[in-house]
Amino acid sequence: MPLRRNTQALRDRGTASTTPTGRARSKLDGVQERDSVASYLRAWRARVQPADVGLPVAGPRRTRGLRREELASLAGISVDYLVRLEQGRAVNPSPSVLAALARALRLDHTERDHLYLVAGQAAPKKTHVPSHVTPSIQRLVDRLSDVPVAVYDAAWTIILWNSTWAALLGDPSALTGRDRNLIWRTFTGASGRVAKSAAEVSAFEDFAVADLRRVLGNYPDDTSLQNLVADLRRASSHFDELWQRHLVTQPDTGGAKTIQHPEVGPITLNCDVLTVTGTDLRVVVYTADPAAPDAQKLELLRVLGVQRLSAEASRTQ
Repeated sequence: MPLRRNTQALRDRGTASTTPTGRARSKLDGVQERDSVASYLRAWRARVQPADVGLPVAGPRRTRGLRREELASLAGISVDYLVRLEQGRAVNPSPSVLAALARALRLDHTERDHLYLVAGQAAPKKTHVPSHVTPSIQRLVDRLSDVPVAVYDAAWTIILWNSTWAALLGDPSALTGRDRNLIWRTFTGASGRVAKSAAEVSAFEDFAVADLRRVLGNYPDDTSLQNLVADLRRASSHFDELWQRHLVTQPDTGGAKTIQHPEVGPITLNCDVLTVTGTDLRVVVYTADPAAPDAQKLELLRVLGVQRLSAEASRTQ
């Protein structure tokens, strides 16, 4: 006796599509519809509040969570590309884009790895230099908005900073690729705002080479790190000379630093470098003695940083 088709059940399931194998799949409950980069980005963007990422909030907002323009700015990608990602029209984001979005969205390690999975990318290997900023470090940077704070990975590539840091030392978002690496900039002659004596330059170079050798020993399978060292040896004969000495000492890189600022003039601040346990991330913080004149300059730079961030957000709206 032939089976009767349950037409009511089919209607209850909603509009169905047919796969090449003839199996009906609902657009409402299909796994493919839910597990996409687009759906996760939209959901995770909605749960992050502007205050969570250090953005100013002025007046009521129609958007739940971050605006697309705000997330794009935090991740260092174009708004158009983010729109295409959230609409499912861009389906192959690179690992670097995924890493930037994971940081901007304050994802923990499990969420970050799942984002890589649904994007069809392998999650970052533990043998590679970590670049993922945990939510707790994100909160630390956000809470310390009154002082310049930045986060570097173990190879001294800057991956996160606040508006006060950008106002003091220049906006790293204007830099790309190797130019975001402090050691590369040091040995290829890129100018910076931190004033150093000849002795201080020599001490930092020794530290940088020794520290990079230590990191390479900790992450020997990281091809990006291997390439950085190889390129440095080709680009700088001085780096190559120091590398061949097999330096292993690690002098303190903190202490007082004088920054030659184009708007407020020279400003001397205390610099502290903190290492995040279990990640090899470096948190660099500049502070001023509250009684010192440089504290007033630092406060002025903080205000300038917030104003520039607000102006940038307004231009992208």
